[in-house]
Amino acid sequence: MINVLDLSAAILPLPEIPERYHGVDRYEARDLIIHDLRELDLLEQIAEHKLMVPRGDRTGVVIEPMLTDQWFVKAKPLAEPAIRAVEDGRIRFIPDNWKNTYFQWMNNIVDWCISRQIWWGHRIPAWYDAAGMVYVGRSEEEVRAEHGLQPGIELRQDEDVLDTWFSSALWPFSTLGWPDKTPELGTFYPGSVLVTGFDIIFFWVARMIMMGLAFMEDVPFHEVYIHGLVRDAEGQKMSKSKGNVLDPIDLIDGIGVDALVRKRTQGLMQPKMAERIEKQTRKDYPEGIPSFGTDALRFTFASLASTGRDIRFDLKRVEGYRNFCNKLWNAARYVLMNTEGQDTGLASPRVDSSIADRWINSRLQRVTQTVAESFAQYRFDLASQSLYDFVWSEYCDWYLELSKIELQDADLARQVGTRQTLVQVLETLLRLLHPLMPFITEEIWQRVAPLAGKTGATVMLQAYPEFDRNALDPYAEAELGWLMEVIMGVRRIRGEMNIPPSKPLPVVLQGGSAADRQRVETYATKIAKLARLDRIDWIAAEVPAPEAAMTLVGELKVLVPLRDLIDKDAELARLGKEMARLTKEMPRLEGKLADPAFLAKAPPQVVEKEQRRLREMRASLHELEGQTARIRSL
Repeated sequence: MINVLDLSAAILPLPEIPERYHGVDRYEARDLIIHDLRELDLLEQIAEHKLMVPRGDRTGVVIEPMLTDQWFVKAKPLAEPAIRAVEDGRIRFIPDNWKNTYFQWMNNIVDWCISRQIWWGHRIPAWYDAAGMVYVGRSEEEVRAEHGLQPGIELRQDEDVLDTWFSSALWPFSTLGWPDKTPELGTFYPGSVLVTGFDIIFFWVARMIMMGLAFMEDVPFHEVYIHGLVRDAEGQKMSKSKGNVLDPIDLIDGIGVDALVRKRTQGLMQPKMAERIEKQTRKDYPEGIPSFGTDALRFTFASLASTGRDIRFDLKRVEGYRNFCNKLWNAARYVLMNTEGQDTGLASPRVDSSIADRWINSRLQRVTQTVAESFAQYRFDLASQSLYDFVWSEYCDWYLELSKIELQDADLARQVGTRQTLVQVLETLLRLLHPLMPFITEEIWQRVAPLAGKTGATVMLQAYPEFDRNALDPYAEAELGWLMEVIMGVRRIRGEMNIPPSKPLPVVLQGGSAADRQRVETYATKIAKLARLDRIDWIAAEVPAPEAAMTLVGELKVLVPLRDLIDKDAELARLGKEMARLTKEMPRLEGKLADPAFLAKAPPQVVEKEQRRLREMRASLHELEGQTARIRSL
C-alpha cells in the first residue's frame, strides 16, 4: 500500500507520482489532476456523488486516511494463560455470564497495536539512529550499552506513546511500586475485587489479567463485579454531545436551571448543538435540580445495581430515597425523644419484652440474614431493598406505632423493655445501613450509641451485624402477622370506601377459630388504636351478616357496617365520574397503541410507557366497578 500524503496533507515526492504534483496541497492536487486528465482526453465524465466525509470534532477539518508505522504486541501468548485463569476459577466474573464475553474476545484475539499519536502518555521505548536502525530497551543508556553505540551516535526516541489501555493494564502493580519489590506490592497484590462496567471487559479487565500474569506471575484480582451502564430516564446513554449528562455533585448539592444550562453547553465539541441542548434542559428541569444529598444518591445507585446491562437513572428514584433518609431521621428523633434520660435513675430495672419487641427483634435477624446473603452475591439492589422495606414498613410503620401503645403501659418493666428495644434495634440498623448511607447513619449513631452501651469514635469501626438464628421468634412473627392482617384489612376498606382515616369505625367479627378469639382478646387495645375503631363486636357464625364491607383473615370475617358511615349517593357519583374519565380516555390510548405508524416511529421506552399506562387504567376501572357494586348492594 502506498501513502501519498505527508503530515500537512500535501502530495509526497514519490517516484510513482508525476513531479508536477509534488508538494501540492490535496485540494489543489485534485483539481490539477482533473485538469490534466481532460488535457490528455482521459476523462470520460464527472458524476455527482454524495459521500460521508469524516471531519474532526474540534476543527471541522476533513480527515484523510493515512498509513503510518505502528508498534504491536504479540497478544496470543499473553492471552492463553489469562484464559486459563478464568477457566480454572482463579478469577470469577459476577454475574457469571460475563465470562462468555471475556472468552469471546480472548479466544479470537489479534496482535495488539500499542502506539498512539497523542501528546501525553508513556513514550514508546524505541530509539532510531540516522540510518533508520531501531533499538528497543528500557532506556537510551541501556540501548547504547547493549548495542555498543558510542555517545557520538545520535539517537531519536519514537514520538508515539503507549496505548492508554496498555498503561492502564499495568495499574494493579505499577501503582504499588513495581518493578521494585515494595512492602505495598507484597501486601496488596493481588487485589480482591475489581468493580467495572461491561463495556471495558476486553479493553481493561482482560489486559490487566494478561499483564499481571506476565509481570507478576499471578492474577491481579480474584473477582470481577460487572455493573450496568447508567443511562438517562429515557434509556439514552449519557453524553456531552446529547446534553443529558448529570453531574453527581449537582444531584447532591442542587443546581439552578441557568447554571445547569451553562454547564451543559460550555466547551462543546460541536457548538451548534448548544441551542438544542439548552431547550431540552429547560424543558426537563424548569426549576433546576433540587438538593438530594449524598446518602440519597448513594442509596439510589445501590438500589439500581441489578444484574442487567443498563441502569435507567430517574430523579424520582433519588427523591424517593431522600424521603427515606428523612424517614430514618424522624424515626431516630422519636427514639431519642422517648429514651434519652428515661431510665437513668433506675437501678437494675426489671425488663419485660412485649410481643411487638420480640417481633421486631426477630424481623431484624431476618433482614440481617438477607443483607449478608445479598452482599455475598454482590446483589446490592436486594440488600438495599430489604433494608428499605424493613425500615419503612416494619420498623417505622408498625413497630414505632406499636411502641407508642407499649410506652403507655402501666407496667414499668414493659416500658423499659420497649425503650431498650427501640434503641438496640435502631443502633443495629444504623450499622447495617452504614455502607449504603454513611453520613446520616454516622450522625444518628453518635447520639444513639451511648444509649445502646456502644463505645467508640465512629460507627465505621463497629462490628457489622451478624445473623443470629437463636434470636428468631416464629411465634411472635405469626402473632404480629395475624394482627397486621386484621388492621390492614380494615384500612383497605377505609381506602376503598373513601372513609376518612380519622373517623372511628365499628367492626363486627364472625367465624374464626378459638385461637382467633384469644388473639382478639389479647390484642384488642392494639387493634382498636391502630385501626381506629370505636368498638369490636362478635356475632355467631349462623347469624346473617349485616350489610358491610368484608375482609378475611384466615377463617375470620372482619366486617365493617357501612350504612351510616358513607354518603351512598355522593360516593356513587364520585366513582361514576372517575369511571367516566377512564372510559373516555382508554379508547384514545388503545387506538394509539394499535396504530402501526406510532409503533414503528416511537422509541421502545415510549411504547412501553404507554402500554403500562393502559394496563394501569384497566386495573383502576376494574377496581372502581367492584367498589360501585359493593356500595350499590348496601
